[in-house]
Amino acid sequence: MNNIAKSHLFLLGLVLLTTLWSVIGVEDTYLTWILEAAPAIVGLLVLVFTYKKFRMPTYLYVVMALHMAVLLVGAHYSYAKVPLGFWMEDWFGFTRNNYDKIGHLMQGVTPALVMIELLRRTTPIKTAGWTGFLSVCVAEAISALYEIIEWLASLSNPTDTEAFLGTQGYIWDTQTDMFMCLIGATISVLICLNAKKFRKLET
Repeated sequence: MNNIAKSHLFLLGLVLLTTLWSVIGVEDTYLTWILEAAPAIVGLLVLVFTYKKFRMPTYLYVVMALHMAVLLVGAHYSYAKVPLGFWMEDWFGFTRNNYDKIGHLMQGVTPALVMIELLRRTTPIKTAGWTGFLSVCVAEAISALYEIIEWLASLSNPTDTEAFLGTQGYIWDTQTDMFMCLIGATISVLICLNAKKFRKLET
């Protein structure tokens, strides 16, 4: 416990409380909740078990905690019924609940930033250009894999996984999901690699 930063414990507590809230009184079925919350729970377990051997920077834990919160809120309401998405419809004139696009934006941000850290610490790659390019590619690959998982889930149980897919009748849902991931990954990489603390990547 003495080796764990207080800020990291605080973030862990927030995520655990959010998980507890998320699982109580879910909007859809618990199967849908499990499918939608699984990335957050698996990610949390990985972070906990790798904490001592591969501790991430605090800013990255903040980003990951925010990403997990987005996923857990979406799992609780089953994405298509998240109140923020309905408010966005009113604010921006959307024709569907677009809360899921926030999740896919974060699906680009978090993996890209994690990949930058992994490349910086475990590989000989030092140039910002290659680091950024590979990080964006990995984020997009994860997004594509997630879409494949959604497709396989729909084939295995079309009725109970309809809410998990969350297309809401939008035929370009898969493509726009991956595009939002690309936007998130690209923006986060540009900001991260241009920050003063990452200038050393250019050396």
